[in-house]
Amino acid sequence: MSTMPPSTPLAEAGPDIRPARLAPEQYAAHFADAAPRYSRTQALVEAERCLYCHDAPCATACPTGIDVPSFIRRIAEDNLRGAAKTILEANPLGGTCARVCPTEELCEQVCVRTAQQGKPVEIGRLQRYAVDAVMDRPVSALFQRAAPTGRRVAVVGAGPAGLACAFGLARLGHEVALFDARAKGGGLNEYGLASYKTAGGFAQRELDWLMSIGGITLQCGWKLESAAQLQALQREHAAVYLALGLARTDAIGIPGEDCAGVHDAVDFIATLLQAADKSTLPIGRRVVVIGGGMTAVDAAVQSKLLGAEEVHMVYRRGPDQMGASDAEQDWAQTHGVTIHHWLAPEAILGDGGHAVAVRFARQHMVNGQLVADGTHETFAADMVFRAIGQKLDTRVLDGVGLELKKGRIVADVDGRTTVPGLWAGGDCRSGGRDLTVEAVEDGKRAALSIHAALTVQATLSAPAH
Repeated sequence: MSTMPPSTPLAEAGPDIRPARLAPEQYAAHFADAAPRYSRTQALVEAERCLYCHDAPCATACPTGIDVPSFIRRIAEDNLRGAAKTILEANPLGGTCARVCPTEELCEQVCVRTAQQGKPVEIGRLQRYAVDAVMDRPVSALFQRAAPTGRRVAVVGAGPAGLACAFGLARLGHEVALFDARAKGGGLNEYGLASYKTAGGFAQRELDWLMSIGGITLQCGWKLESAAQLQALQREHAAVYLALGLARTDAIGIPGEDCAGVHDAVDFIATLLQAADKSTLPIGRRVVVIGGGMTAVDAAVQSKLLGAEEVHMVYRRGPDQMGASDAEQDWAQTHGVTIHHWLAPEAILGDGGHAVAVRFARQHMVNGQLVADGTHETFAADMVFRAIGQKLDTRVLDGVGLELKKGRIVADVDGRTTVPGLWAGGDCRSGGRDLTVEAVEDGKRAALSIHAALTVQATLSAPAH
């Protein structure tokens, strides 16, 4: 057990936070693509491992229903356009999902090759190989817009769900007004993922490629802040789709949280993603990340990649309850992050107004309840990152009539809410696992549902002959 009250000489020396902890060439290596694209030979060899199963469990496990055997067979035939179209027809953000989807828990987990050879077909990397091969071609090489319908739909939020919905509606001939609060579209893909997952500015490349379908206008810097704004959108558009994400980060609620050196992990990750020169970003020599999800892993690993010598990732429950997948946890540990379990944050210790340590209470599960056992553990910290999850800011929805459940919008599987003409999906919708691939499926289904509703309206309003 390590302890470090603020009165120690180490604390009196002040926090050790600075940029440029590494040699310049190390930054490029550390933040390069975590899983580089297959070469043609590698892809062909891996594709040949696929058994092209009938009723393939991998396709069933994919939230967007990609016909996995079909696209892999096309790769084996060297037909990358056909492979990419099969993927993107089911998942228009197939490029990002190939990079960040937890395939080890979805399609690859049920791959038949695992039982036979102890190793699944690397479906995610094959998917990336196929999609990347067509990203330099115009989107019209794969998809064409339908004839204009004359209907205009508003989509609020240009993250995975919003982009999938906008793309689907545009393909069906509708005009789409896409709004986002940030300076760039892309949502989580642009601001919320570790930079080594979407290296080379891939999120913007994918956004530009999708937008080139036509019929979509993107207005950045537009934030939904009131029910009146939403009601105005409803009056001005035939339908509205809410893909708001989870933008609100709450405090942990412990003493010392207002100390300098305490930051939200999501803000840290966004800053990293937008930084042209990673060496300019200051990082503490000792970092503590509070949380157990993928955001916590991304913050912890990137702290190490920036040059932090000691990084502790601390979670209040056991390893089986962590939001981060086993692969993500392994990734953190192989990068030198120490993961601790059964420790609840109790206080951030400060010296001179700056965080110098975090004290945790050790706890155990007793009859289904977390119970503190009276012991503590304290980790020295120059910087502390909160990664305890995000919430929907429901205040902007007051008075709209939406039903909420556990702080998220109630909608059916097609995104229909309890308010006519209003759909919702992605992380702001109640249910699901907060995965990019599930947000894409939400957007895709909502586009079809909105199109069906508008088609019915058009039929009913058409003059009789």
